[in-house]
Amino acid sequence: MKKLCTLLLAAAMTCAAAGAAQAIDFKVKGQWNMGFAVGETSLLKNYRNGAGESHKGSNQDTFAARQRVLLQMDAVASESLSGTVMFHIGPQTWGKGGWQGGALGADSTDIIKVRQAYIDWQLPNTSLRTRMGIQNFAMPNAAGGSAVFDLRGAAVNAHYDFNDNVGLTALWFRPFNDNYAGPDGTNRDPANYLDNMDLFALMLPLHFDGVEVTPWAMYGMRGRNTGEWSDYRNNDLWDGAPGVSMTPYLGALSGNGGLNVVDYGRTSKAYGSMFWAGLPIVLKAFEPWNIEFDINYGYVEEMGRFDAMVRNNPNDIRRGSSKREGWLAKALVEYKMDWGTPGIFGWYGSGDDGDIKNGSERMPGVAPYVYTTSFMGDGNLYWSPRADFQDLNVSLAGTWGIGLQLRDMHFIHDDLSHTFRVALWGGTNSPSMVKYMDSAYAWNSTTGYFDGPYLTTNDNLLEFNLVNVYKMYENFDINVELGYIANFMDDDTWKRHAYNNFGSYEKQDIWKAHVIFTYKF
Repeated sequence: MKKLCTLLLAAAMTCAAAGAAQAIDFKVKGQWNMGFAVGETSLLKNYRNGAGESHKGSNQDTFAARQRVLLQMDAVASESLSGTVMFHIGPQTWGKGGWQGGALGADSTDIIKVRQAYIDWQLPNTSLRTRMGIQNFAMPNAAGGSAVFDLRGAAVNAHYDFNDNVGLTALWFRPFNDNYAGPDGTNRDPANYLDNMDLFALMLPLHFDGVEVTPWAMYGMRGRNTGEWSDYRNNDLWDGAPGVSMTPYLGALSGNGGLNVVDYGRTSKAYGSMFWAGLPIVLKAFEPWNIEFDINYGYVEEMGRFDAMVRNNPNDIRRGSSKREGWLAKALVEYKMDWGTPGIFGWYGSGDDGDIKNGSERMPGVAPYVYTTSFMGDGNLYWSPRADFQDLNVSLAGTWGIGLQLRDMHFIHDDLSHTFRVALWGGTNSPSMVKYMDSAYAWNSTTGYFDGPYLTTNDNLLEFNLVNVYKMYENFDINVELGYIANFMDDDTWKRHAYNNFGSYEKQDIWKAHVIFTYKF
């Protein structure tokens, strides 16, 4: 009798599960990426320190190969209710053991991650739609990506359509909380105390015939311990997220190409305010012309001051502010033709004025992702065969640029497209800032900080991109990219750096070539 009851209970549970499954429509999609790359992505060729020892600018291999898999499952109950989870397997560098599992034996220890996990639901009899959970989100932008935020994280966003032309989106995003380890001999607060960052945003999408405008504003607050953990302070988030670019100067609190900081004082403030606003505009009313414009402003309140040494002179100390406030504007004009789309693009961002007492004048961001180009900014693919082949700059802070592009050209076959770009980069930061820098090549801090390279008004870079995409099958693409950047950093400016332990350096041009095979289903 006991066995019979057990069987009946199991059968009932199975039937119940089957009934529930019949009411839910499960959809699975994803992609495989296999990438192979060669290149030299360090703007610094070598340097000689004060002891006369010679060092290479980069110890990275010239060749790299890696792969990743994205798997997404949607559980759809109706148009008004669904849930989504996405798993990220990788990236796995071929030949690398440990957690990546790319070495002989292919045993990984920590290779599967949850990339997204959220639910979508709609309030009955209304157009109010809400998404809750770990999700991808980008602030409204035009002319090549967001200079403020474009990443995945824990958030709640709700959207309401008043009519076909006007809507409203509200967002609460929590990028950081409970990461502070507590007192370590210098910090006075207990673990997980005042270490949260919260962002609140409103967006007003307006859609009319040939015109799209989305004014938006975002207020943020961060506790005084938000930045008191190593991953944040070093801008080195190992889970794949870009570093936070709110610190006033490149690597200011941790060195490595930033200011020569000798002391950083803690603040008595519990929370500091942050604010951003933007106005992206897209004009398609004049087809075949496409005109895009985007302007952003950002402010991060001072949370403590620091002492910086001038040219490594212990008798010349300047008191600096951790405030950061700036703006950025970018634009794109294109004309669509039968064989392709020629266009011109450009941007200008405010730069540091040379006075560290009043903080930084560069545009701050939380997780910026700008892709005007495809080497210095990843305007091709979000993923690359090697991390430092992906993005060398994603914020455009403290820079200006102008470029020409020929996009989506078709010559040989309709399934084979080509995009060519050339862009001149310049800096808007004062050359007098160099006397505070802790190395002669802060401009080489292109990876890991996502705010660089640090360019002064005397510096320039010239970038060339050629992107080729062959659609072999409906779900299978082959992407071949070639990139080259000519290095015109001003040696006379950077030889006046602060830190004299580096005797000399030699700069170099950088280049890359990669091929990526992508299967989507």
